Amino acid sequence: MSELEKADYEAYEHDIKVLVDTLRKCFNADKARYSVVGHQNTLFIEIEGLDELDPDEISEVAEPILDELDMDFDEISLLPLKS
Repeated sequence: MSELEKADYEAYEHDIKVLVDTLRKCFNADKARYSVVGHQNTLFIEIEGLDELDPDEISEVAEPILDELDMDFDEISLLPLKS
């Protein structure tokens, strides 16, 4: 991997971690994690406590954050955190 590619990947990982941490804080959750399904270009973000909220509440909190993103995912899905 060239140095530029490594730096790009590190920046990409950092951006995802910042997004996940921002959403975690917005939902007042203690835990969150993410996974990327590359062949589907999808980001899955699991956040503790989402199963206690209705979809409208989740959208109300998450949409302003997701609308500001400059990330190239086809889909970003928010899911309740499973053990």
